[in-house]
Amino acid sequence: MSERGGVPGEGLVKGLAVTLKTMTRRSTTQQYPDVAPELPPRSRGVIALLTENCTVCMLCARECPDWCIYIDSHKEEVAVAGAARPRQRNVLDKFDIDFSLCMYCGICIEVCPFDALYWSPEFEYAEYDIKDLLHDKDHLGQWMATVPPPPAHDPHGEPAKEETTAARKAAAPTSSAARPTVVRPEPGPATPRATGPAASGVEPTTPASESGPASEPTPASEPGPADDGGAPR
Repeated sequence: MSERGGVPGEGLVKGLAVTLKTMTRRSTTQQYPDVAPELPPRSRGVIALLTENCTVCMLCARECPDWCIYIDSHKEEVAVAGAARPRQRNVLDKFDIDFSLCMYCGICIEVCPFDALYWSPEFEYAEYDIKDLLHDKDHLGQWMATVPPPPAHDPHGEPAKEETTAARKAAAPTSSAARPTVVRPEPGPATPRATGPAASGVEPTTPASESGPASEPTPASEPGPADDGGAPR
């Protein structure tokens, strides 16, 4: 059995050295709540609702794994000039999120096709009663003031689809003068086409009336004595 090398108690001395080195440094503890913490720009604090963009498509409520989103609406008719009949639209009556059940996965924000939900870095909304964590649409709308602007696009990253489409439309010619002119040859005089059997390459067929009288069919020869083997009748 091989003996371990080193001085006894070396590990203890190294551990105490780290402790002493840390004790001599200045503390960097943030004095919260007196000093607000510096949060990353994409922090998930609370969900904000932009009511004007919501079309009551129910995608967020269906995709929520915790079923903590409650939506209710009604339909009303809108008169459209020139239309044969008035159209219908959904009017949002209720949009509640129960943050006591929410697990902050962000699926509702990702699946929203009209950008009606946003992340806000605000996290100071603790309540003494769990029932107060149910935020209605008015309360969710107040968080929109705390939503930070989107970060600037990375110049070395892939351009957005909207920018690519706008650049393609700007580069495309908009006037007929900028488009290349295609020169087509003028049609010449029409060449008469040959008609008759010779043009089709098929030999003409002589009609039966011009080939002479039709030959009569030859009657079948009657059997003779040799036909039955020469046997007497």
